[in-house]
Amino acid sequence: MKIVNFALLAGVAGMLAACGGSSIVEPSDLNDQRVFFAFNSAEISDEAENNLLGQALYMKNHEDVKIQIAGNCDERGSTEYNLALGARRANAAKKVLVNDGVEASRISTISYGKERPLVKGTGESVWKYNRNATTTVK
Repeated sequence: MKIVNFALLAGVAGMLAACGGSSIVEPSDLNDQRVFFAFNSAEISDEAENNLLGQALYMKNHEDVKIQIAGNCDERGSTEYNLALGARRANAAKKVLVNDGVEASRISTISYGKERPLVKGTGESVWKYNRNATTTVK
């Protein structure tokens, strides 16, 4: 009997460990959902992935919703470079949603590069907010 209880507890502990304390939360609205990026990067962080998986959950629960993901950059770099980086950021965010089961046809992407800063100003305290992918409902 003790071995059976131990096996059961071990199984439950393994399932909880596999869950990893995920912080995926479905937002109440997709407008202005943002994920942020490191300098000169389109890599999705763990925090950004959790946010995007919450967005994917929303989209799976609201099958009529279509979105646009806009890639944005800070003020450094040329216009051309930042437009390309913004596109990579928007597409990286889209990829997370599609890989989680959202139809690609429901997601459009656009890059604004450095043309639409979230926060005006200069320096890392401002730039970190301008390096983002922003979701809006279409």
